[in-house]
Amino acid sequence: MVLKRKAKKRTEHYKKHVGKAPGTLIYTGKKSDKNLHIECFDYTKDSINESVLTNIEDAKSFKDTESISWINIDGLNSINEIERIGKQYDLHPLVLEDIVNTGQRPKIDEYDDYLFVVLKMLYYDNDENIVIEQVSLVLGKNYVLSFQESEGDVFNTVRERIRLGNGRIRGLKSDYLLYALIDAVVDNYFSIIETLGNKIEDLETDLFEGHTKDNINIEVQQLKREILKVRRAIFPLREIINRIEKGEHELIYKRTITYYRDIYDHLIQVSENIDIYREMIWSLMDMYMTTISNKMNEVMKVLTIISTIFIPLTFLAGIYGMNFEFIPELKYRYGYFVLLGVMLLMFIALLFYFKRKKWL
Repeated sequence: MVLKRKAKKRTEHYKKHVGKAPGTLIYTGKKSDKNLHIECFDYTKDSINESVLTNIEDAKSFKDTESISWINIDGLNSINEIERIGKQYDLHPLVLEDIVNTGQRPKIDEYDDYLFVVLKMLYYDNDENIVIEQVSLVLGKNYVLSFQESEGDVFNTVRERIRLGNGRIRGLKSDYLLYALIDAVVDNYFSIIETLGNKIEDLETDLFEGHTKDNINIEVQQLKREILKVRRAIFPLREIINRIEKGEHELIYKRTITYYRDIYDHLIQVSENIDIYREMIWSLMDMYMTTISNKMNEVMKVLTIISTIFIPLTFLAGIYGMNFEFIPELKYRYGYFVLLGVMLLMFIALLFYFKRKKWL
């Protein structure tokens, strides 16, 4: 019954879409108590205006400006506001549906006057549990819209670069801003991979040194699930960058293609590390099973040696425990001590033999 309840809970957000018309906005995430927060960076090469928008209608004024605008919307549970900003920027209803559907697979959709990109932002919480949050990006001629479930992300370095005017970000178009946001997400993947690698190495060291804990198999299974989650979140992004790199959409300028190619190289490196760690996880499970088997063999070895030693002693005790009257040694005065001495000699001889064979 417990398993059925858990399975039902995991599939609840999929059932919300059953029978609904295409383009119906249904929030499927778990952060329904978050308030809407909109921040805006409007900049040119020589100036910048950073603001927090209190009214969703204020976002419309940044659509057709000559400057570059980055509007970041936190709070996907605010369905009405998401729908209103979609109307302001002429976003397709299916795009809005994918934005609030947090279980969406990473992908890219091309439209006449904008690009829509979905990717996964990964980070560890305070308990070192991996958190996967969906980020949706809309690239327009002079703007980038980003949609997140709640405040807190990996874009602080991008914000600082815009504020300080570091690098090329304020001198290039919105396609470079899109690159900077995707690059920040991909760069954070390396810290995720590094943490996973450290966890795997620690488990591997414990297994090699024989410091196996009772729940080490549970830890291996948890790491295995983490690897699969990371793999599902990262691998589709290679296809997205490949399409941007090889595509001919008018919003992506040729001078920016080189930067997207660099992201693709990073994704290849991350993917290779994931495959390596995946193999290491399987090896850890095999190593754990081998360790358990070796421990069992050691126990059986000790029990077998003990049994082997006591078999001849039990044989002698069985003979002299029979109820025959005429057993020669029964009338002998020192027969009992002679029998104990023979048993002791047999015990010592067997120990010496096992030691010589290196079975002890």
